[in-house]
Amino acid sequence: MPKYLFEVDYSAAGTKGLLKDGGSKRRAAVEQLIKGLGGKIESFYFTFGIRDCVVIADLPDNVSAAAMSLAVSATGAVAYKTTVLLTPAEIDRAAKKKAGYKRPGG
Repeated sequence: MPKYLFEVDYSAAGTKGLLKDGGSKRRAAVEQLIKGLGGKIESFYFTFGIRDCVVIADLPDNVSAAAMSLAVSATGAVAYKTTVLLTPAEIDRAAKKKAGYKRPGG
């Protein structure tokens, strides 16, 4: 199952909700969302700095990840970035695939 990194930034309204409900309730809500899409949370952490929260999760496919993005983004409570994570074995397979590409001007 593909693995994704979600880097979350709370809006002012999202932060107010987090202050009201707490971190455990927020994790439970995210876990329910991901489970509903057929996935599983690997890790969930709140952070200092540029990001407010990071989540690593397994989801069945990119369509499920996009559905999650649409549902969460539509609330306006957070903005987030999704990164597809690849295993070392996947990179090994990618390195063995021939991909004909000519650089611009080359």
